[in-house]
Amino acid sequence: MKREGTASDKHNAALAAVPPPLPQMATLVDEPIAGKPQSTSSSEISTLMSEVLHKENLKQALERVKRNKGAPGIDGMTVDELGAHLKANWPGIRAQLVAGTYQPKPVRRVEIPKPDGRKRLLGIPTVTDRFIQQALAQIVQRQWEPHFHPNSYGFRPGRNAHQAMRHAQATIRQGYGWVVDIDLEAFFDRVNHDRLMVRVRQHVTGTDVLKLINRFLKGGVQVNGQKQATTQGVPQGGPLSPVLANVVLDELDWALERQGHRFARYADDCNIFVKSKRAGERLMQNVTRYLRDSLRLTVNANKSAVDRPANRKFLGFTVSKRGARIKVADKAIDKLKDTIRELTRRTRGRRLVDIVQELKTALTGWKAYFGIAEVLSPLREIDKWVRRRLRCYAWKQWGSAGYRELRKRGVSVREAWNTSKSAHGPWRLSKTPALNLALPAKLFRQMGLPELARARAA
Repeated sequence: MKREGTASDKHNAALAAVPPPLPQMATLVDEPIAGKPQSTSSSEISTLMSEVLHKENLKQALERVKRNKGAPGIDGMTVDELGAHLKANWPGIRAQLVAGTYQPKPVRRVEIPKPDGRKRLLGIPTVTDRFIQQALAQIVQRQWEPHFHPNSYGFRPGRNAHQAMRHAQATIRQGYGWVVDIDLEAFFDRVNHDRLMVRVRQHVTGTDVLKLINRFLKGGVQVNGQKQATTQGVPQGGPLSPVLANVVLDELDWALERQGHRFARYADDCNIFVKSKRAGERLMQNVTRYLRDSLRLTVNANKSAVDRPANRKFLGFTVSKRGARIKVADKAIDKLKDTIRELTRRTRGRRLVDIVQELKTALTGWKAYFGIAEVLSPLREIDKWVRRRLRCYAWKQWGSAGYRELRKRGVSVREAWNTSKSAHGPWRLSKTPALNLALPAKLFRQMGLPELARARAA
């Protein structure tokens, strides 16, 4: 494929022809290499495994696992118990890692409902395995990081979703007004192990490290108390999975680069930008074929599309039709409103100040991510809606004392009387002048309620 903008029919040559086939590994990394014993003495461990087991690397891994918290694996051990467990058992665990005999436990299967009714399958490793995976991931990341494409933003140090979105915005403003939005079907569940290990080996040369990675891939999953083999996929939930996902999709990145395409990728979420619908449709066909034939991955045709960027969402954002200003996608706003509805249910029976504190936690976290939005009108509407929800909640709590509460807050006798004697329900009354005067926006700000449309302090 040549750079977008040419008129030639060769504009989008098949991506399948881009990357040369990678050489197959002579042996599986989980088998002994000819001429060497399967067990390895401490003096024979690779330089890379020595880095994995280095004190500072292990310390960093332990801190990271503790900070990320997370649920227990199949052994029931919690993150809080990990430190004491390692203190008592680390010499034996380390000896197994050095000898190449360490066997990860199966991951615990957890199903997370998705908005479309399907379920996302998570695999929760034991906290001990998470610790070892994290130590491994830090070294694999270090080996691969110099080779990853600059347009890959997910799960990389110093990179984030905001940068990916701003890169997409800048590309659109350069005249690339169509997007090829690629959705990979069950990506984490369908990664081919053999091909992944071939890719990993390009920059990770320690046989003992490769063998350990392969054992984590094939460690199995426990479902209803029964162990099931894992012949493909990288389980979502383990610290090693994000870097391995980037190793897999890095091949796509450089294939697109060699053909001069503009794109931004965050994990398995990839947007490629072109200048015409026709070019986008050809590119969609070529990328789909390349992913299927070369990477053995499937594009979800129902969720992928060639469209105007304003009609698609990327990492929870979209752009305006004029000026390509960043705005929060409708689905992200709908999800936030569901959270707010749950926190402000009128039957919760908690004090208004407590409800505001819960909202503060939820809204502050949401704003930290979506705060780069430049189109603020939808956020102003949410701010008004949240305050109305709180007024409704307060009115329901006041009950028969509504008249007195309104008068205490400066509402006139007539307004307080008419409101308290109204036959309308709490939601209708929450929009009345009386409740707006009694519970103004200034009061909620004083209680600590964030405003999504208000700029963050510098």
